[in-house]
Formats: sequence, C-alpha cells, structure tokens
Amino acid sequence: MSFSANILKLNAFSFLKMTLFPMAVITLFWKDHIGLSLTEILILQGFFSLATLLLEYPSGYISDRLGCRFSLNLASLLGIAGWGWYLFAGSFFEVLIAELLLGASFAFISGADSALLFETLRHEGREQHYTRQEGRMLGLAQAGEAVGAVFAGTLYAFFPLLPFIIQVVVWILALLITGSLKEPPRERPTAKVSHLAAAAATVRYTFRDNPRLRLTILLTTVLGLASYYPVWLIQPFMQETGVPLTWFGPIWAGANATVALFSWLSYRFSLRLGNRAMALLLFLLVALGYLGLALTHALWSFLFYYLLTAMRGLQGPLLKALIQRQSFSTNRASILSLKSFTFRFFFIYTGPAAGFAADRLGLNAAFAILGLALCAALVLCLKGFDFSEQSPAKRT
Repeated sequence: MSFSANILKLNAFSFLKMTLFPMAVITLFWKDHIGLSLTEILILQGFFSLATLLLEYPSGYISDRLGCRFSLNLASLLGIAGWGWYLFAGSFFEVLIAELLLGASFAFISGADSALLFETLRHEGREQHYTRQEGRMLGLAQAGEAVGAVFAGTLYAFFPLLPFIIQVVVWILALLITGSLKEPPRERPTAKVSHLAAAAATVRYTFRDNPRLRLTILLTTVLGLASYYPVWLIQPFMQETGVPLTWFGPIWAGANATVALFSWLSYRFSLRLGNRAMALLLFLLVALGYLGLALTHALWSFLFYYLLTAMRGLQGPLLKALIQRQSFSTNRASILSLKSFTFRFFFIYTGPAAGFAADRLGLNAAFAILGLALCAALVLCLKGFDFSEQSPAKRT
C-alpha cells in the first residue's frame, strides 16, 4: 500500500493549521477589545504554554502508541473549540479558557505531523528527502499564516470577531484532512514494559543518555524563543512607531512569507554553506534583529523583525532533521514533543518577565535586554556544537 498521499495532505494541513486570520491583530484585540495590558498578554501566553507544556509529552507518547492520525484529529477538534470560544470571550479568564483549549490543540499537533511525515518517507524509501519535505511543510505553514494576515486588519476594522469566525471554518477544513490520513506500519517496542517506564526511558534517552540530542533541543529552544518574543511585542511596537492599522496585515503577511521563503531555502543554504557556517548565520540574524529593534524607533523599524523571521525559517528544517536522525520509530513523536516541552517550559518563566519589561521600561529597552540574553545563551549552546549528520547510537 502506498502512503505517498500523506505528504500532500500533510502539506495542506500545515497550510491550514497556520492560516491564522486573528494572529496579525490579536494583540490589538486583547488590548483594545478585551482591555489587557502587555503584562497580562504575556501572562496569558504563559498559561497557553503551560497547557501545551502539561500535554506536550503525553500527546507525543499518545501519537507513538495510538497513531499520529488520532492526535491530529483530536488537535483539529480542540482548534474548533478554542477559536469558537473566542466568539463569546469578554474578559481575561474567558480568553484564558480559549487559550487553554488552543494550547491543548497545539500540543497534539506538535511532533505528530513531522513524525508522520518522516515515517511516510521512510516507508516509501525516501528518508533522505526529509529535510527538504519538512522545509516545504514549514514554508506552506508560514504561507498559510501570510494568507490569513493579508486582510486581517481590514477584517478586524470591519468587525473585530470576523477573523475568529473565519478561523473556526479553517479548522473544520483541517479536520476533514486529518481524518483522511493513513498510518504507515511502524516499529513497536519489543520489550514488555509499562507505559510509564517507556515514557521515562525516552526522557532519559533525550536529556541524559544522548548529549548531542540534548544540546540540539536546547539550541532549538533558544532560537525558538528569539523568534517568539517579538510575535507578541511587534504589534504594539508598530503601533508606537505610527504604522497604520491597515498595514498590519500586509506586514504580518510579509513576515510569514519571509519564514516560508527561508524554510524552502534552508536545505540549499545548509548544502552550500555547511552546518557550521549556518550556525554563525543564525547567530548574526538574531543579534542584528534585536539590535535594530532596540536602537531604532521609526516607521520602518519593524523591518528588523524580518531578520528574526528569516532566522526562524532557516533553523526549523535544519535542526528538526538533526533531531529526527537521533530518534527511533518507537519514540519519534515523543522526542519531538519533548523539544516543544522544553521551549514552552522556558517561555513560561521568561515570557511574563519580557512583558513586564516592555510595560515598565519600554519596548526598545525590552528588545535590548532580550537580545543580550539570547545572544549570550546562543554562544553557550553553539560552543562545541556538533552539526554533523549521524544516526542515533544503538540503544543498550
């Protein structure tokens, strides 16, 4: 039986899951429609991350045991519920319920789609094409967000809830796609151990027994945070610098188009430059992006954000491929979920502090503090990092 249709369907799902019509204006919606401060907004995202964090590894384990299709179907149902709840939200706690539902949805997606892609390619004998296909999937995801963002400002100005109504329809379409996916045959654990023991063994393998995998996950986390903080700060920053509301959608679309473009180019960049030079390029993009956001306060200052979105596009396929090659069929989704777990764990502790700094010290100062901290963390992660491609060691 051929499972190649999964690739096309996963590409379509990636496009839809990130076609987020509210995203380009959601910070404004929280501030102006709900009445939240930047500190409350980052606390809200901390709770979103907490919901994702608590379900991140269990969802990956469920994907490995019950199938990635099961997890993606559940994620789509939670997405419909979360965005639907927004239609009735009018306070911090009502928005919090929506974000918890969406956090759970995100957790069940996390790792499941990439694991299903890798297993499909492995079954078809095309495992070596994973980096290219993952880059294509990430590119389509960002293209979807760009499409959703183009008219976000206009939709929001016409009726603030209209982007959320459209978003519910998007997730209904996503559910139709995930329901049609097929699971390739996969390796199953040979030893008879309890689910708790199997889950604990994967955690030990990821964070203790495989130092290369551990450092790859830490590097992915730092780079992920570098592109994630500005997602919540760039909209009020543009508002401060006088960017018209009608520009927000196209600017957000441009940011996501940049992620899409560099996700598609990531494979070629790594082949041309080599992984060591790619590491230096990623560091420079982070440093220059935050430097520009910290030191300028003009109509065009948002352009420095595009350096961070370019970095996001380049690092995703490269580092995810390194993680996939250190994983096994029996724990692939679990390890990808642990990667996301680590990211969410650090964001829970640092996100509200970033919002507090923006409220009390101003956005330029917040970008300066974040940039210095992130560059220092990157230096520590990149020191002695092994970017060579290798398969995981045999388990003992």
